[in-house]
Amino acid sequence: MKKIIISVVALASVCAVMAQETYENAKIATEDLNGTARYVGMGGAMDALGADISTIGTNPAGIGLFRRSVASVSFGTNTQQDAVDFAGSNKTRMSFDQLGFVYSNRWGRDTYVNFAFNYHKSRNFGYILSAQDQLHGASQNKLTYAKAKNGLLYDGTDERGWPNVNKSYASCNQLDDIYARNLLFDTEDCTWYYDEATAYTLDRNHKGYIGEYDFNLSGNVGDRFYWGFTVGYHKVHYKHYGEYAERLNGFNILVSDDRQISGDGFDIKAGIIVRPIEESAFRFGLSVATPTMYDLTTSNITNVNIDGYSVGNSESLDYKLFTPWKFGVSLGHTIGQNLAIGAGYEYADYGSLDSRYNTGNGYYDWYYGTYHEKSESDEVMNRHTEQTLKGVSTFKVGAEFKPVPELAVRLGYNYVSPMYNKDGFKDGSLQSDGSYFSSATDYTNWDATNRITCGLGYQIGGLNLSVAYQYSSTKGEFAPFMSYEDNQFAADDNICDNVKVNNKRHQLLFTIGYSF
Repeated sequence: MKKIIISVVALASVCAVMAQETYENAKIATEDLNGTARYVGMGGAMDALGADISTIGTNPAGIGLFRRSVASVSFGTNTQQDAVDFAGSNKTRMSFDQLGFVYSNRWGRDTYVNFAFNYHKSRNFGYILSAQDQLHGASQNKLTYAKAKNGLLYDGTDERGWPNVNKSYASCNQLDDIYARNLLFDTEDCTWYYDEATAYTLDRNHKGYIGEYDFNLSGNVGDRFYWGFTVGYHKVHYKHYGEYAERLNGFNILVSDDRQISGDGFDIKAGIIVRPIEESAFRFGLSVATPTMYDLTTSNITNVNIDGYSVGNSESLDYKLFTPWKFGVSLGHTIGQNLAIGAGYEYADYGSLDSRYNTGNGYYDWYYGTYHEKSESDEVMNRHTEQTLKGVSTFKVGAEFKPVPELAVRLGYNYVSPMYNKDGFKDGSLQSDGSYFSSATDYTNWDATNRITCGLGYQIGGLNLSVAYQYSSTKGEFAPFMSYEDNQFAADDNICDNVKVNNKRHQLLFTIGYSF
């Protein structure tokens, strides 16, 4: 690079038909282990045991086991181990986690029809990501240079002789736009250059949550067969702010990225629980959940500071995301009045995650006074998702022991298999609108999640007080940008090493419940 070109970049507002990128979508599609303290304390292994309001979102038939009406509220704290506070964040945060009730109706000697509502925080985005490493000559803008060299970023030059960045090329992301206009093009000889970096640092603060509002109808037939249906409304509140810094030859670059995702989605869940042997308390459950059909809006403000000179852009778009189907099977058994044991398995194929863009066409529902915009699958991004993500198995086991009728002691374990293929990466060169809208080039391939839980419960008449502790640990490999190999010129290779990161969290959860 012979010189740095600094120009004012207008705030961009193009490409109305867009979808989102695989790694951003994966954040929205996943769920945490959360709910009442009893449910969390037993590792979520209550889908066949039932009679806990948190089963409304896993196996809705669990609500059919209630024989009395109940109401409960849950709250607590979440702490990220080993995190360093960044951008006003705090590694320990308060959380309001659950609020709901069950209204139980007796229709016969052993027959009930129950109605329930429950809110719970299905996804807590709170996480501080920090990573740093040597780059040995690679740099974030080198991929932009490779795209420019292959004619993917610009369509000739403007009247000044500067590159006319053609944003109709989907492989041009937000950073490509800034780099191409301000860092990589020499107006003296109309030639593309790049600069090498020695090291990088990244800090990002993730905030927000997904609130799930579930409405349930369930029943108990003869105390042998239990059924349930739940309609879920999901409300997304996601934010992140990150700063990525590189030391280039002779100057510094700082990329700041501020992103928000908001919107809502709907799903339907159904389940059954069967007690096959009349003389035994053993029962098994089956459940299924449709994809959550999200209608989302995402926006970003991205700035690049080059030795004190700041340039940037911003975007906002609407898109849709359909999560995968979920299937579950569970077992439960009680021994007398003292011991309950539960186990469960759930499967979802996240490789089938459907990233969709709005077509601009739709219809107006005169009855409800709402406009529904049609969408189509982003086939290019979905193929990348299929290569990057895979099926996830969740195993749950838990037990509750009552040494005396008033006191309950709970233990649980919850395992979630890896979602990401080990060789997956964020491909910024895809001819997809999802690539164009991306404003961060980094990605993390997270490994399996292990959760260990325990808890206590104490009942005084109709009042139930419970506390639970959850330790969650997930390891991952972070990369600041995708690596690039030039088959003709090895000097143009852009290779970065992955850095090991982790997400270790401690949750303390309290529930106050009342039966009436």
